[in-house]
Amino acid sequence: MLSWVASVSRPGFGCRQWPSDNDHTRAGPSSVCMATDGPGSNAERFRIAKKPWILGIFKGSNYATEATFETSPFKLHKLEQGPSTSVTATRDQALQYYRDMQTIRRLETTAANLYKSKTIRGFCHLYSGQEACAVGMEAAITKEDAVITAYRAHGWTYTRGVPVMGVLAELTGRVSGCAKGKGGSMHMYTQNFYGGNGIVGAQVPLGAGIAFALKYQGKKNVCITLYGDGAANQGQIFEAYNMAKLWDTPCIFVCENNGYGMGTSVERASASTEYYKRGDYIPGIWVDAMDVLAVRSATDFAKQFALKNGPILLECATYRYHGHSMSDPGTSYRSREEVQEVRQKRDPIGLFKERITSAQLVTEEELKKIDGEVRKEVEEAAERAKTDPELPLEELYTHIYTQPPADMRIRGCDPTIWAPTK
Repeated sequence: MLSWVASVSRPGFGCRQWPSDNDHTRAGPSSVCMATDGPGSNAERFRIAKKPWILGIFKGSNYATEATFETSPFKLHKLEQGPSTSVTATRDQALQYYRDMQTIRRLETTAANLYKSKTIRGFCHLYSGQEACAVGMEAAITKEDAVITAYRAHGWTYTRGVPVMGVLAELTGRVSGCAKGKGGSMHMYTQNFYGGNGIVGAQVPLGAGIAFALKYQGKKNVCITLYGDGAANQGQIFEAYNMAKLWDTPCIFVCENNGYGMGTSVERASASTEYYKRGDYIPGIWVDAMDVLAVRSATDFAKQFALKNGPILLECATYRYHGHSMSDPGTSYRSREEVQEVRQKRDPIGLFKERITSAQLVTEEELKKIDGEVRKEVEEAAERAKTDPELPLEELYTHIYTQPPADMRIRGCDPTIWAPTK
C-alpha cells in the first residue's frame, strides 16, 4: 500500500486535501494540515496511508514537485529481483511524457487521415494505443543507446529525435522526410535508430548484431530490439537469442505484445503466450506497457542488467487501437466493444493524466495547453508535408552505397541509363 507524502518547506501551516479512508476513488476528501517549526527548520514529513498507487511530495500548499507511484507487479523469469514497482516522476518529467505520448497519438491520427485522403500511399502501420512503450523506454535510455524495431515505427522515430515534420514528410514521400521520402512508413531512420524494418522479425538478428558491435567497441550502451507477438514464433528470433547469450551482448529484446498478430489473437497463434519466458536461458520480465512509468522502470532495470550480464527479454503488454495496417479495419477479429473498453479503462494517456493530476504534479489547464500546442504543431506539419517538394528523379540513384567512388554509376531499369550516385 502506497501513501502520499507531504513536505512543508516554509513556516506556518500547509493544508492538503486527501481522499477519505473509505474511498479509493477521488470522492469524499478529508483534510490534513501540517505545521513547521519556523524559519530555518527542515520540512516536516507526514506519511498517510491512502490511495494504493500514489505517493505525492508537496511543497507548502502549492503543486507537487515530484510524486511516486506504484506500478502493477512485474512478472519475472530467471530473476530473483526485478524492477522497482515504486517509481518517481518529477513535474517536468510528467509534462514531457504526457506531451510525447499526446504527440504520437495526434501524429498517428493525422497519418490515418492523410492515408484516407490518399496523400499517404503504400503501407501504413499505426502506433495508437502503444505510446507508453516508446516513451517509457526512451525515458530510460540515452541517445547513444541503439534502437531497432519493426514496421510500426512512427512513434519510435519521433521519440528517437525526428521532429513531427520529419515523420509526416517521410510518410508523404517528400524531401523533408527523415529518409528524404525514400523510406516511407516502414523505413525511417535517424542517429542510433536503425528502423523501421518491413520483413517480419528480420530486425531481431540485426539488433543482436548491433548489440555485439556495441560490446566489441567497448561502449557502455545497449540495443533495444523490438518485435511484435506476431513475429515471436519465428526461428530467427531464437537463433538471435542463442547468439546474444553465447556472447553476452547488451541486447534488450522487447516483445510488444498488442494482442494480435495481424488478425490472429495471441491465443490462437501461440502455444505459450508467456513471451517473457520465451528466451528460456535468458531472463525475462513482463510489464504492463499501458503504464509509461512501469515501462521506464523495467527498461532502466533491463539496461543495467544487460550491461553487466548480457541479454534480457521484456514483454510489453499493450494494445493497438487501429487495425494491423490501414488496410485492416480491425473489426473482423475483435469487437468494437473490446476496443472501446480498452480506450475507456486502460488508455495509456488517460491513465497517466489521471495519475499526475491526482498527485497534483500538474493541472488540467496545463495539460489542455499542451493538447492545444500539440494539435497546432501536428496540423502545421501536416500542411507542410503535403506541399513540401518531391524528390527529383536523379535522387533515385543516390544513397545506395556509403561513400561510393566519385566515378561510380548506377544502372537504371533501362540498360541505357547509367546515372551518377553519391
